[in-house]
Amino acid sequence: MSVQTLYSLDKLVRVGERWAESCRTVSFDLFDTLLIRRIHNPDLLKPAVARYIAALAREAGLDWTWPQVQSLRDRIEQEHRRATSREFEDHEACYPLFMGETLETIFGDQYTEQLLDRVTDYEIAVENSMLLPRTVLVDWLKSLRAQGKQILVVSDVYMPADFLERLIAHAGFLDHVDAVVSSADSYLAKASGKAFPLLRERYGLDYASWLHIGDNPISDGLRPAERGIRALVIRDSDEKWRKSIIKRYFNYSAGKPFWKGRTLQQLMIPLEGERRERSELYHAGYSFLSPLLCAFIHGLAEKVEQLGIRKLYFFSREGWMFKQLWERVVPHLFAGHSLPEIEYLYVSRMALAGASCAVQGLSRENADIAFLPAGNRDFRDVCRIFGLDASSLASHLERYRLGIDTVLSPLHAGYLPENRLQFNKLLRDSRFQDAVRRQTEATGLALQRYLEDVGFFRQPDVALVDIGWLGTIQRFLFDAVKHRADRPRFHGFLFAATRGIVYPSSPDNYIEGIIYDRHRFDLAASTVLYARDLFEEACRAPHPTLNGYRLTEDGYELEFRRQDDSLGRAEQEQDRMYQPLQEGILDGAGRYAAAAAVLGYRVEEMKPWLNYLLVSRLAFPRTREIAIIRHRHHLDDFHGRHQPVKAHVREQRHLWDRSLPALRFLPLLRTRYFLRSIRDRLKE
Repeated sequence: MSVQTLYSLDKLVRVGERWAESCRTVSFDLFDTLLIRRIHNPDLLKPAVARYIAALAREAGLDWTWPQVQSLRDRIEQEHRRATSREFEDHEACYPLFMGETLETIFGDQYTEQLLDRVTDYEIAVENSMLLPRTVLVDWLKSLRAQGKQILVVSDVYMPADFLERLIAHAGFLDHVDAVVSSADSYLAKASGKAFPLLRERYGLDYASWLHIGDNPISDGLRPAERGIRALVIRDSDEKWRKSIIKRYFNYSAGKPFWKGRTLQQLMIPLEGERRERSELYHAGYSFLSPLLCAFIHGLAEKVEQLGIRKLYFFSREGWMFKQLWERVVPHLFAGHSLPEIEYLYVSRMALAGASCAVQGLSRENADIAFLPAGNRDFRDVCRIFGLDASSLASHLERYRLGIDTVLSPLHAGYLPENRLQFNKLLRDSRFQDAVRRQTEATGLALQRYLEDVGFFRQPDVALVDIGWLGTIQRFLFDAVKHRADRPRFHGFLFAATRGIVYPSSPDNYIEGIIYDRHRFDLAASTVLYARDLFEEACRAPHPTLNGYRLTEDGYELEFRRQDDSLGRAEQEQDRMYQPLQEGILDGAGRYAAAAAVLGYRVEEMKPWLNYLLVSRLAFPRTREIAIIRHRHHLDDFHGRHQPVKAHVREQRHLWDRSLPALRFLPLLRTRYFLRSIRDRLKE
């Protein structure tokens, strides 16, 4: 009987439909036929399982590294194959048998059948994360079944048939298959041709009315043809090219870390039926922001595990996105580990600013922070930020020849240095500070009640996760509770730490930037500063900003910003605009988790690629990319409404603030801004 080799799926289906007309049974190979793997080499899935087993062993108090586990598994599997070869022509192994022996060797008396089930479930989950159905062939399979054909799936693999059924069910077409057959159950494989007589006897098949489809010219072509079975072999050049690319990137990564990040992102690319028409914003979220944000969460998890922290609080509105990314990424990357508890904390700069004054008063450092935004000019802005009543404090200002409208920021017209010196003297005035404490006492108590309610003070150490940039939220929070003996140690982790104002670091209160930290000179990573508002808006929660904490008779209330004014409506419009962007970020998280779990890379190893993403997409973006992703509205309640002097406005204008015609037509514009950023970093 003839064998025909075809080089495209469409032609395979056309020929197969003609051949199937006279056939009652159609059998399919599974791997690289009905299902394809994202990774080029299926053996690369095994180290992920070895890491999982090593983690379980550590939890059980056993000292095993994952390379030791992998070496043991390989040795036992080979022993099983040698034993099989004494009785069978095919040197096959059976997963439950060799993995059970592997686990018994590692865990000894602690081994149970439930442990084998856990490891099996994880191995199948890893397989599923790297498998996807070939839409054209699966649709044809369903069509054949609808025509009344008997459909078999036959595979030469160490996984028993019930394992394969779980893979096929995950791919979504198990209901269209009559039987699944694996060489692991009988040790009779397609490779020797022994599987085909077995199938004929088991299912009462007729070779003359049987069509087999697969990708191996021997197992799926020559061997069935020797039995008189019609055979079609697919040799898909597109699929071969795709695998050659990922193989090349993976091999390059052994010598140059840049290619590790590139390999990971290659594994994230949607394939086959996953490719759907999506908006450009969605693609920007999936291919640009998602790898960066997931790498931040990945690095955060590495830090937290290293420090042994058992509780994480995700801060502010950006923490909403970070918490979702953690839930999608970390359980895959740290499977088998005891993961810390996570919680979203309702905080904001505005909500915490007043509470930070309840015990210590208004410190000079915190007052300086109030004048960092260019729109803040005078004492009214200080009072707006810290929740103070300006009119009742006016008498204190008068003692220092200041008014509530006196210009205190050098960015505004009318500024006099002596006025700022007088203001600094005011901050050392105990009567003024007593008045500030009285005004903010209720806010401070309400905050503490909220923190008590969420169990904040029951932790010896807490990881506080925020987007950045100065660590202001953590600073204010620490100031509000540092007087308490039961306060935990603060371990702050930021997406990027710009440190424009020195953070008062101590062993029990510090911040660290993961993607970028000014304390670690990293010119490429510093390009995150080009578009800080972009990251804030992309990660923003769908609920309104928290304005403050209100003390009540029963405890406290959280007060959120109103949404029915012009700023609230603009904020909602921005949320709607970025919805596809956030969908892309979250969809990309699942693919990042799957790829990173298989590859086993640490974030530090992928930094060169992450830096490339930052530079190429922020410092040297196409005009179209900026037009698509640039936000329309950015709400910052910390920022006042005063207009600074024009010279400062020009100095603070960034590449992403320029008009589209300027971005498109001004020569060397991006280069000039990049050289300016180099100058600024060298001055720091």
